[in-house]
Amino acid sequence: MAGKLRKSHIPGVSIWQLVEEIPEGCSTPDFEQKPVTSALPEGKNAVFRAVVCGEPRPEVRWQNSKGDLSDSSKYKISSSPGSKEHVLQINKLTGEDTDLYHCTAVNAYGEAACSARLTVIEVGFRKNRKRHREPQEGRQISLLPRAPPAPKKKMDLEQIWQLLMTADRKDYEKICLKYGIVDYRGMLRRLQEMKKEQEDKMAQYINALSSLRHIRVTKDGIAKFDLELDLKDSQSKIYLYKDGEMIPYGFNNQTKHCLRRLGKRYEFQIQDLRPEDSGIYQVKVEDAVVFSTELEASAIPPRVVVPLAETHCEEQGDAVFECTLSSPCPSAAWHFRHRLLHPSDKYEVFVSPDGLTHRLVVRGARFSDMGPYSLGTGLYTSSAWLVVEGEYQSREPPGHLGSRRSGKDGRLDICGERRDATRSSTSRYKPGTGSFSKDARGPMGHFSQGLADMEVQPGEAATLSCTLTSDLGPGTWFKDGVKLTAQDGVIFKQDGLVHSLFITHVQGTQAGRYTFVAGDQQSEATLTVQDSPTIAPDVTEKLREPLVVKAGKPVIVKIPFQSHLPIQAAWRKDGAEVVGSSDREAQVDLGDGYTRLCLPSASRKDCGQYSVTLRSEGGSVQAELTLQVIDKPYPPQGPMEVQDCHRAGVCLRWQPPRDNGGRTVECYVVERRQAGRSTWLKVGEAPADSTTFTDAHVEPGRKYTFRVRAVTSEGAGEALESEEILVAPEALPKAPSAPAILSASSQGITLTWTAPRGPGSAHILGYLIERRKKGSNTWTAVNDQPVPERRWTVAEVRQGCQYEFRVTAVAPSGPGEPGPPSDAVFARDPMRPPGPVTNLQVTDRSNTSITLSWAGPDTQDGDEAQGYVVELCSPDSLQWLPCHVGTMPVTTYTAKGLRPGEGYFVRVTAVNEGGQSQPIALDTLVQAMPVTVCPKFLVDSSTKDLLTVKVGDTVRVPVSFEAMPMPEVTWLKDGLPLPKRSVTVTKDGLTQLLIPVAGLLDSGLYTVVLRTLQGKEVAHSFRIRVAACPQAPGPIHLQENVPGTVTAEWEPSPDEAQDVPLHYAVFTRSSAHGPWREAADRIHTNHFTLLGILPGHEYHFRVVAKNELGASKPSDTSQPWCIPRQRDRFTVKAPSYREPDLSQKPRFLVGLRSHLLPQGCECCMSCAVQGSPRPHVTWFKNDRSLEGNPAVYSTDLLGVCSLTIPSVSPKDSGEYKAVAENTLGQAVSTATLIVIEPST
Repeated sequence: MAGKLRKSHIPGVSIWQLVEEIPEGCSTPDFEQKPVTSALPEGKNAVFRAVVCGEPRPEVRWQNSKGDLSDSSKYKISSSPGSKEHVLQINKLTGEDTDLYHCTAVNAYGEAACSARLTVIEVGFRKNRKRHREPQEGRQISLLPRAPPAPKKKMDLEQIWQLLMTADRKDYEKICLKYGIVDYRGMLRRLQEMKKEQEDKMAQYINALSSLRHIRVTKDGIAKFDLELDLKDSQSKIYLYKDGEMIPYGFNNQTKHCLRRLGKRYEFQIQDLRPEDSGIYQVKVEDAVVFSTELEASAIPPRVVVPLAETHCEEQGDAVFECTLSSPCPSAAWHFRHRLLHPSDKYEVFVSPDGLTHRLVVRGARFSDMGPYSLGTGLYTSSAWLVVEGEYQSREPPGHLGSRRSGKDGRLDICGERRDATRSSTSRYKPGTGSFSKDARGPMGHFSQGLADMEVQPGEAATLSCTLTSDLGPGTWFKDGVKLTAQDGVIFKQDGLVHSLFITHVQGTQAGRYTFVAGDQQSEATLTVQDSPTIAPDVTEKLREPLVVKAGKPVIVKIPFQSHLPIQAAWRKDGAEVVGSSDREAQVDLGDGYTRLCLPSASRKDCGQYSVTLRSEGGSVQAELTLQVIDKPYPPQGPMEVQDCHRAGVCLRWQPPRDNGGRTVECYVVERRQAGRSTWLKVGEAPADSTTFTDAHVEPGRKYTFRVRAVTSEGAGEALESEEILVAPEALPKAPSAPAILSASSQGITLTWTAPRGPGSAHILGYLIERRKKGSNTWTAVNDQPVPERRWTVAEVRQGCQYEFRVTAVAPSGPGEPGPPSDAVFARDPMRPPGPVTNLQVTDRSNTSITLSWAGPDTQDGDEAQGYVVELCSPDSLQWLPCHVGTMPVTTYTAKGLRPGEGYFVRVTAVNEGGQSQPIALDTLVQAMPVTVCPKFLVDSSTKDLLTVKVGDTVRVPVSFEAMPMPEVTWLKDGLPLPKRSVTVTKDGLTQLLIPVAGLLDSGLYTVVLRTLQGKEVAHSFRIRVAACPQAPGPIHLQENVPGTVTAEWEPSPDEAQDVPLHYAVFTRSSAHGPWREAADRIHTNHFTLLGILPGHEYHFRVVAKNELGASKPSDTSQPWCIPRQRDRFTVKAPSYREPDLSQKPRFLVGLRSHLLPQGCECCMSCAVQGSPRPHVTWFKNDRSLEGNPAVYSTDLLGVCSLTIPSVSPKDSGEYKAVAENTLGQAVSTATLIVIEPST
């Protein structure tokens, strides 16, 4: 990429600046937060987040090695407007998604890039399928030969278990995946058993093991791991094993494996790391393994296996450097003259597929490319020279020889190059040999003698001449491609066919390449001025004085010189060449007229004799200087010998420091620290010629640690610290054991104890017994005179009180320290311990809590329990920890503050004054996470798939479901989001659709979708049809098609033309029967034939259109149908008919009833009302109407009215009222709802 590379403050981010200057207020892109590498199981969603800054705001692109992220269902790329955060989400991970994902930010001034790796953990048979090779970050794949794979080490399974026992818990999964352990729970159970066995075995040799620090590799390439070990026997042997084989180690830095010990801390070091050093290391004390750690092969710094070799190539040719490392190194970088090289058309970088072989190709090599090339891995570097062979300057036509080069440009062009090593023996001509150009030696042979190379001293005269074979006219002279004139201090002369150029007094600036051109022919030669470099005498005089600096300060030595020829500078220290490979080491620079040595931070190792040799083709000169670095002295050499001289005090002995820092030691400062304290106290000073000291002011019986520092004029150096020493106390008896309670009653308590051991405990005169009440700090003597027996009954006790006892041994030298107190005991008749609890179970779980319940113990197994103790144990521990202080009186408990997703073992113990019952534990590990319930709709056969509602009615459709955790609920209508007039409410397993006023446009297919966090979806669909009562049919026409029958035909309802499903009902009324009777129903045609027509009777017809919502207005015949009788007429007076009046004001057949419900339950209030006309029911809460309240919904089905609250809360408590009204009056029914809050 064109431009220059800039450094970002975020590691792993590369920034290229594409312009020379950036305007004020603008900047190149950069990352404030880069994507994080992650490993996830398949099926999950991966999210990469990047926070990008830059002005103008950069454009952000995401890609992987395949480059295709166009699948919108798989990859979701988003960013919030005005936000710097950009997100890439990868849905439903599979094994194919394992890749390196790149994020690139670009604006007008530059480009920033970074990458993150995604590893998908596959399960089942997919773990073993082959995957395509994934690209390595920052590498370019080439077809370099692949190295044969290294043979895999066979690990003993026992070593792997030992490694797991001392590994950090967070590393369990990585170790199991690496070594193929798939039964994770079984592994945890076995670890518990093995840890108990190992602890029992280690207890034979050590008192304590702590501060385990696993293996790590320092920046100096040394692997270290350490631990604190308190040995029971200081003579116990410590062994070091690697992969099950014992390896020897030393106690200094001269061996590959060494042990450094400081007090109780043991530090093992592995130096000169190589790939074969990887493996599992174990530390054993005698035959017990106390610590296991693993050195990963990837942590070992790569070494150079096949170094770079010096490369020769022709000018404009391609040079190839190749280096092989011991292990892959993604950060390996190529340098030219300590300048970092970036891949380009000039420099091509390749890495073999196995990451071991690195290749650099320099395209079109020129003389300016000559010099040292190196490949650095951070700790190791390989360097080699590129030698470009051929003429020094390429030949070009005379008209394109370029401009004159100044002396400065000439020096920079070959600065630091080994010019004598790059010239072949055939490329340099001596005077008089006659060097011809290719043109001069053409077939015509126009030059009988060409120009010849010359070497002259400064101030001498020089003549360059050539002879032509024929007259080609006046010629032209050029120097380094620039035409020469008389003003350039040269003289031109032509004598026939001989053309000459004279320089009377040659100067260093006149050295160069001279060309004579005649016609289309030319001849060239080189004029060399043998001018050796010079250093000013005053500079040489200053260098004779030693240069003295303090450690840590930078050292810059700049030596100016004068030379007209290209210079090569070589610095040496004590005869060895100085080559800097990093910013912390020596740096050598060669500039225009000076050479410089820079030490960024001087240290004692930099002391010595330095010299610099300046070489040119004219000679060489050398300068020398002495560097002295002053620092604080090193710590005195140990180990420190500490000896208890009894009454004389403590005697210390040490050795002088290995390095005094360049200054004479003035004295030694001795300090001590008492055990248990953090303050060091100065106890004295020892003269410089003495390395011993005696501290007489120590107290017997106390432990001390001593340290010694060497002091010079530069200050005090680091301290040499001793091991902790115990000053022998006077021989007083040791403390007896804690008294054991043999029996306790209201009459007395019987104690027993064991005699002390150790110095001063051989002649015990007796024992003093003390007691105190539980909770008191005051001890009261039980006996005045020592009792010789180790058993005693304390009779003076108060019934019901709780006591503690302790015993002090008395010897001729006096009483010793009191022993530890006994357990607290009640002075009362003994009580039996309770029996074990029963029916222990887990009733609820969350991410941070577990709720338990159990039943009390059976009183037949012991006395009644007075409390309970709940304990938890993590799977990687053997210790049960109580969840609360004291005991609990209830049989349920919620353990809070747990780590999410962590597993725990649980047990409960019943307690009373007689003791504890046998603990009862659950057999399985309990995970601290809520019970996961897959989303499911709670529908049954009674649930309708089609709901038909009337235009203008309110539609409420509740849908119940169960899921844990709460899913995302989405409502759709015909596959699209709901219109704004539709309202949805979701709460606690119930989602409800509410359409306040139904319209014809609300008809359609409604779908509710439950979506979990993992992307799993469950849907439930139903159809709503909104319709109105049909319109009345048209006029009715009557005709007799068959004698004794009449056929009625009518015009269809207008709704039938709109494809509205409906049917017809036909009613008839004869003159002999007054009321209308239904003759036929569900007629889907527009005609009906009535049979059994009687002559002399009048028949009236009525047709009604019907659908699911009701009937239309009737359509009646205008004239009745009548068949005259064949007899005499007579008059019949039909009785008048009067329909009964059924009007009635509302009344409640079944009234409301009060409800008492816990929080979160569904409440349904119902009543039955009767009245004519049909009454309208309105619901009230605390005299406020509930119409339009989205939290409740009501129904009215044939006079049965219900009010439903899906999930009640305390705020729903109150008085509810149903008011039924019609034109004749109203009726009221009331009830009370009380919601109970759960107990905390």
